[in-house]
Amino acid sequence: MVKTIRMETKQLEKRKKLIYELICDNIYVPMKLKEMAILLSVPKSGRGELEEVLNALIAEGKVEVSKKGKYFKSKGHSVTGVFIGHSRGYGFVETEDGEEDIYIPMEHVNGAFHLDMVQAAVSPRSSGRRREGRIVKILSHGKQQLVGTYDESKTFGFVIPDDGKINKDIFIPKERSKGAVNGHKVVVEITDYGKEGRNPEGKIIEIIGHSNDPGTDILSLIKNYDLPVEFPVKVLNQAARAAKDVSEADMAGRMDIRDWQTVTIDGEDAKDLDDAVTLTWENGMYQLGVHIADVTNYVQEHSALDVTALERGTSVYLVDRVIPMLPHALSNGICSLNQGENRLALSCIMNIDEKGRVIDHKIAETVICVDRRMSYTDVKKILEDQDVEARAEYEAFVPMFERMQKLAEILRKKRMSRGSIDFDFPETKILLDENGHPVEIKPYERNVATKIIEDFMLIANETVAEDFYWQQVPFVYRTHDNPDNEKIRKLAMFINNFGYSIHLGAEEIHPKEVQKLLQRIEGSPEEALISRLTLRSMKQAKYSETGTGHFGLAASYYCHFTSPIRRYPDLQIHRIIKDCLRGRMNEQRIEHYEKILPEVAKHSSETERRADEAERETEKMKKVEYMSHHIGEEFEGVISGVTAWGLYVELPNTVEGLVHVTSLTDDYYEYVENTYELVGNATNRHYKLGQRVKVLVAATDSLQRTIDFELVQEED
Repeated sequence: MVKTIRMETKQLEKRKKLIYELICDNIYVPMKLKEMAILLSVPKSGRGELEEVLNALIAEGKVEVSKKGKYFKSKGHSVTGVFIGHSRGYGFVETEDGEEDIYIPMEHVNGAFHLDMVQAAVSPRSSGRRREGRIVKILSHGKQQLVGTYDESKTFGFVIPDDGKINKDIFIPKERSKGAVNGHKVVVEITDYGKEGRNPEGKIIEIIGHSNDPGTDILSLIKNYDLPVEFPVKVLNQAARAAKDVSEADMAGRMDIRDWQTVTIDGEDAKDLDDAVTLTWENGMYQLGVHIADVTNYVQEHSALDVTALERGTSVYLVDRVIPMLPHALSNGICSLNQGENRLALSCIMNIDEKGRVIDHKIAETVICVDRRMSYTDVKKILEDQDVEARAEYEAFVPMFERMQKLAEILRKKRMSRGSIDFDFPETKILLDENGHPVEIKPYERNVATKIIEDFMLIANETVAEDFYWQQVPFVYRTHDNPDNEKIRKLAMFINNFGYSIHLGAEEIHPKEVQKLLQRIEGSPEEALISRLTLRSMKQAKYSETGTGHFGLAASYYCHFTSPIRRYPDLQIHRIIKDCLRGRMNEQRIEHYEKILPEVAKHSSETERRADEAERETEKMKKVEYMSHHIGEEFEGVISGVTAWGLYVELPNTVEGLVHVTSLTDDYYEYVENTYELVGNATNRHYKLGQRVKVLVAATDSLQRTIDFELVQEED
């Protein structure tokens, strides 16, 4: 028998509980509000309140409503995660369950702010569609401060956030503006997060400078990402005390290899040289030495230096500066493997046969002395360009460089044969003038020298990871999980439109299949599109205390061993390696590492992501500034993305802009989702990925960091 209630006499929580029980007990099929009111004996006057209760149950994820207005018990479940906002109002909830992020439509964000910790009700997954849900509760706010541009009026002001993921302006009462004027870049502290129909409110706590002042743009971004710039005095003093010349006592007990022919190979402007290499050929065997700065000799565990390095997690490379993980006295001084100076190192010395197999290896504490500091450009001149002057200048080293080229090719071929995936997207090099304004943007090209160092560092990282995996001691690995099956299936369906296929195993895909696909599309018009979509199908690499392998490299064992000056995980595993080498890895140390490593790995992954985002944003910022001086000019480019709202076009210098669909005035264009095309209704003109087009720079927006192009129509 159905229980009845009188809506006007019950408290909301009690009514919610009772109605939910009634729904669970009595509703076996979806039901409209009117039908439910009859079932629950609710009079017409109480139907508004019934709808209010149902909406509250929907917000909690307990009840769902169909497009036809029928209510039913939710078949979904509730999860906790971080809300990632989007400028268009919708967002995603990132969870730690390893599954796909949950899409949150704009109407179900329910006041959540970018980076809030939230509880979300997940709707049942429809066939072929991504997980979708609604925010039911904000557990904690992730952003207490943000950076933006102040917009002043007579009695109040607003701060327009720099972060495009926050789509609400912050209301600032006049008395809390700190004297800011129009165009000031400011740091605002949020005092009230607002609600539906009411903006968040805050107070200005710092004026960074005017948006037109040189350097203010980068400083604003640094503040926005909460990147620590200055080192505490205690840390600087500790670094200064540690940064003393290498003494005889420092070298005692170490393997002395200062007489080995040793070089560093880096970019011309690099200052923190943390890896050096040696290579000989004897008795049908290469002996490759990868020598890494022994940073742990100067950064003791739990010291102020160590605590600060862990907090920073990584060095951050912005277009106009480096924010180092360690003070310059260490990173550019005693820890940098500078030419002609004795340096302490941790070396991985490998004997490698002609097929690229590591036959045996030794990891040792060493002392080295670099003979020559080489640049990628000079090594390229020697090996690729056969430059007579360069070969004469470095005559004593040419035979070793030629051996290096040969071994690197062997290692690369072996890696590719097992299925290692190489996404060769061009990186960007931005040249600035003395005031920080961009004067040239060009792709940063990989060459024979960059590939040599890449291949040597990869084999050292794999060798060290495998060694310590089998020692079964606590360690920090660099892992890359297999792609989500659903994403790979979607990719397989899509590439089928272009005549390509990918073999899917019963449970998972092998990286070799991805590699084969990338090889097949090389040089084709759809290469850029399929490469990008394939990359998006991959999961993000991360640090982990569990060695589960690296999908992208098709490696069973992998770690980051080669950059302890600029990455904390490398520094951490150096400490573990030295404990093992010195016989100190006892039960107490094992327990210690087992306790701290999960948090070290998690925090390092988070700071890496923060650094990557900050680096991308500074590039976008400078690209927009550069193109703002080229408005009205025409360029040739390639369509790099197609969406319902327009075409993304990438220029040869790596700058990307949007041709908005509303600017395509010659026809009405419809987006064809399964082929990623815009097709004109009347003209049947197709715009698709990889297609070459000519564009005109129409506008730039420094606030949104966007560039608008217009197509220059070619005559038929």
